[in-house]
Amino acid sequence: MTDDTAEAPATQGFLLGGRVRYAQPKDGYRTGIEPVFLAASVPARPGERVLEAGTGAGAGLLCLAHRVGGLHGTGLEIEPAMARLAAENFAANACRDLTVVCADVAASPLPRLLGAEPFDHILSNPPWHDASGTHPADMLRERAKMAEDGLLDRWIGRLAPRLKPRGSMTLILPARAVPEAMTALGAGGCGSLVLFPLWPRAGREAKMLLIQAIKGGRAECRMLPGLTLHDGPAFTLAAHAVLREGAAIDLRRSAA
Repeated sequence: MTDDTAEAPATQGFLLGGRVRYAQPKDGYRTGIEPVFLAASVPARPGERVLEAGTGAGAGLLCLAHRVGGLHGTGLEIEPAMARLAAENFAANACRDLTVVCADVAASPLPRLLGAEPFDHILSNPPWHDASGTHPADMLRERAKMAEDGLLDRWIGRLAPRLKPRGSMTLILPARAVPEAMTALGAGGCGSLVLFPLWPRAGREAKMLLIQAIKGGRAECRMLPGLTLHDGPAFTLAAHAVLREGAAIDLRRSAA
């Protein structure tokens, strides 16, 4: 994981209310709440193998490993500077079973990079901003956010074969990307879909959803009540429990 890219200045901080040490770039792309909610919804158990596509500086895997001990996690990250930060964050939190591979999810030979053994769970917060819109000046933010046409379909198409039968794939996406994701998941043999809206405030339209599918699942698609993020200027108690205390979100609690 070496190249000629200059190392970007990083700031030291924390996730999950100080439970996880976390460094991220000082400028440009900054981690939001998405990887924390994503990690909270993965139904992993100790000893299982997990792949995060587009791991960035490793926030999703770090939060998941804090909640579920004994995981073997691999992060895929296209940007070398972010991959280095992820490796440093894993080491800073003594997560010896978390590793990062610098690779392009959509173009790299994943079986060669990741080995032949499939994963129990895959999670991803893929790039989803419309590439025809305004592009950010910062390269790291550009790579993390902007998606060319068909990228989500290609990501899911490459990742689905890496899942074990009955394994889960969990994504966090804007509402407009859900139809494309559902089609791609079905084409990849992943069914029993569950949608979980993240409402910004009560009565407001949900702009972001968690979507989870099971490899080989045949149950009907389910829409769960979701979670409201804010009550006035503060996070709701339910959102606070996830973001600050590392609480899980059980997307399978009412799904067949």
